[in-house]
Amino acid sequence: MAEKPISKAEARAAKAAEMRAAQQKRERNRRLLTIGGVLLVIVAIVVGSVVISQLSDDPATAGDSEYGVAIGPEDAPHEIVIYEDFLCPFCGELERESAKELARLAEEGKVRVEYRPFELLSQIGDYSMRATNAFAVVLEEEGEEVAKAYHDLLFENQPPEDPDQFLSDDELVDLAVEAGADEDAVRGGIEGLEQEDWVDDATAAAKEAGVSGTPTVVLDGDEVQGFSSIDDLVNQLVEAVQ
Repeated sequence: MAEKPISKAEARAAKAAEMRAAQQKRERNRRLLTIGGVLLVIVAIVVGSVVISQLSDDPATAGDSEYGVAIGPEDAPHEIVIYEDFLCPFCGELERESAKELARLAEEGKVRVEYRPFELLSQIGDYSMRATNAFAVVLEEEGEEVAKAYHDLLFENQPPEDPDQFLSDDELVDLAVEAGADEDAVRGGIEGLEQEDWVDDATAAAKEAGVSGTPTVVLDGDEVQGFSSIDDLVNQLVEAVQ
């Protein structure tokens, strides 16, 4: 059967429909390209932000303190000084409860934390002197980073206030090695109390600062008082420097 010839009007309508379809296709392609470009920009921004964050994430490193070690930038808006005795059980509790939070705040540049060990509990035995001397030996021989790690290990392995359970010199040396110290560099100083004068000076400095018990915590120049527990003390410190 012969097909009916297409009129000029029908031909124009068909052509117009074809052009509209082509135009719609071009519009769809343009929208897809635009969306793709926006997504690429977003991805680039996100990736760039991650890279910048990683590059600017400067972990807190241990630095020098007058008689101890410090973490956090020297120009931090807040400063915490912790006077402590390696045998003091409340100091050990404070270390366990506060170490991670204070390290985080120091890494964020919000606070500089100074740890100042000294000999307070000499009446119980010789451990306070021996442990603080060992810390000073590691600080002198291996530097602040290893000394801070050793400081943390001394509290993690803190003995009770019982002379029969004090860590031996060999155990103090083993912990120093675990912290990263060279055994040959520190054993003689630990066993021979080579930093006894440093301990005496640190103890005298603490007393001159008005410290009569441990832990004593100073925030921005003022001793923190009025706390009901170690948890309460830690909460006060964190809230003050957040």
